[in-house]
Amino acid sequence: MSDHMSETPRPADGPDPSEPSGQPGTSELIASPKALPPEPRGTVPEPPKVPGYAQHGGQYPPNPWRQGSSQQASALSTLRPAAPAAIHGATLCCVVVTAILSALLLGDGLGVNALIVAVPATLGACFAARTAGRRLRPWAALWALGGLGLLAVPALRDAGWPVFLAVVSAIALGSLALHGSRSWLGVFLGSLGLFSAIADGLAWGGRGVRARMTGSRGRLGVVLRSIAVAVVLLIVFGALFASADAAFADVLGDLMPDVSLTGSPWRFFLFLVGLVGALAAAYAAAAPIRWDGLTVRQGKARGRLEWALPLIVLNLLFAVFIAVQLAVLLGGYDKVMAETHLSYSAYARQGFWQLLWATVLTLLVIALALRWAPRGRDGDRTLVRSVLGALCLLTLIVVASALRRMDLYVDAYGLTRLRISVAAVELWLGVVLVLIMAAGVFGARMLPRAVAASAAVGVLAFGLISPDGLIAEQNVQRYRDDHSIDIDYLKDLSADAVPALDTLPEPLRSCALMDIERSLRTDDAPWYATSWGEARARDILKRNPAGPTQSCTGSRTGTGGSDRDGDESDPYDPY
Repeated sequence: MSDHMSETPRPADGPDPSEPSGQPGTSELIASPKALPPEPRGTVPEPPKVPGYAQHGGQYPPNPWRQGSSQQASALSTLRPAAPAAIHGATLCCVVVTAILSALLLGDGLGVNALIVAVPATLGACFAARTAGRRLRPWAALWALGGLGLLAVPALRDAGWPVFLAVVSAIALGSLALHGSRSWLGVFLGSLGLFSAIADGLAWGGRGVRARMTGSRGRLGVVLRSIAVAVVLLIVFGALFASADAAFADVLGDLMPDVSLTGSPWRFFLFLVGLVGALAAAYAAAAPIRWDGLTVRQGKARGRLEWALPLIVLNLLFAVFIAVQLAVLLGGYDKVMAETHLSYSAYARQGFWQLLWATVLTLLVIALALRWAPRGRDGDRTLVRSVLGALCLLTLIVVASALRRMDLYVDAYGLTRLRISVAAVELWLGVVLVLIMAAGVFGARMLPRAVAASAAVGVLAFGLISPDGLIAEQNVQRYRDDHSIDIDYLKDLSADAVPALDTLPEPLRSCALMDIERSLRTDDAPWYATSWGEARARDILKRNPAGPTQSCTGSRTGTGGSDRDGDESDPYDPY
């Protein structure tokens, strides 16, 4: 209710009780009708009295229907810092260089060019942060170096799926480096915070360009004329030297990007992407949003019995399951057949996905249990550590069981992209469980950033081990061990698989390498868009090309027939 609706009216005669006794003041004369002459008839009635909050110059009372929105606006105002100063000249130059390199280099694919484009964008963010008075902190430096390290994956690997993971993770780490978050919600939103600075970054850059054009029009004109003259000289004399010497023409053709009119819209789009991305990074470095200011309220503490009893029952269930697993898996093939009437590989295939989901759900249970954990008495912390520590330890054993099942599964059916991916995810979940157990002993202050760092390290390791090459090596080794081999699946791998496929006997070698060699022959990407894996594959196929063959009629070739007979529900998936 508003103040004026709840205000008590003053008595019709007599002074205001709140006024001090003695000589009447102005307020007393206004309040007491006896001190004023009677009003003549026909006059305008006295206007209503002004409420107390307005007499003292205060604001109107808040609208109860808008209370939530005002609180949200005040929370966002504390998260967003003040607008930064005008964009610095060095930052603006780095932004322009990033946009130009994006247009020239990124249109032909990804390779070392991703790292080349990221360098001026990183320098622009550093200049903007330095101008704003920010200092480089250890975690920010770690995130920045990790992001640049992840961009080495496109330079090394030809496979598109680990390259995509590496590029996305590099952008997330770069955003974390700019925002410097440390809480769970802050780390999650900070990894996406670069996108929230796009609109502000464009406005900031536009204001800086307008200010420089109005205040330094002469200097800007000199710079533009100098750049135009330099470009013209390079084009004229470069064309003359290229026509005069064929060797120089080849070198110049390899070094310079191929800019054609047909690709101009695509390159203009890449120019805009580089410009917007570099401006957003520089603005976030100068005025980052403090995502750590957003906090999640702690849940209501539960009693010991209400909280611990479900978790203890869950621990007992995990213990019984693990005991059965040890008895079956350690008993060997005969034990599996006797207990389940399934083959060893079918038993492994049956339970891996369930165990993977059990691991994910256990992490969710741990998060919710920590939210409602008892914290009123002295022994509550010991109880929480004991129950959740036992649950983490038992879940680690479940992770090991799931990985063992996947190992049996791969031995029976071979390695694929999907299987190596989910095994890597299961292994990372085990690392997260170890980090949670360490946080229970040493404190959870570093846990959100440690989990984010472990994910980045996992993506980097996944790209460096060359998953396509590992898939080819495992399937080739299975073939040598008298198992069948799926050539139709292996020939769809990237150039990273060429070194392993090159060791197959003919005609399997030519069947596996035929499509890869054809794609490499038609791909004329320049040096900056060519990975090391692709260059190595070219060298191998140049020394020993794949020969023409007519015997590549089936996908399942080998000495022992197909290992997938009777298991068509699990085809060799392409991902």
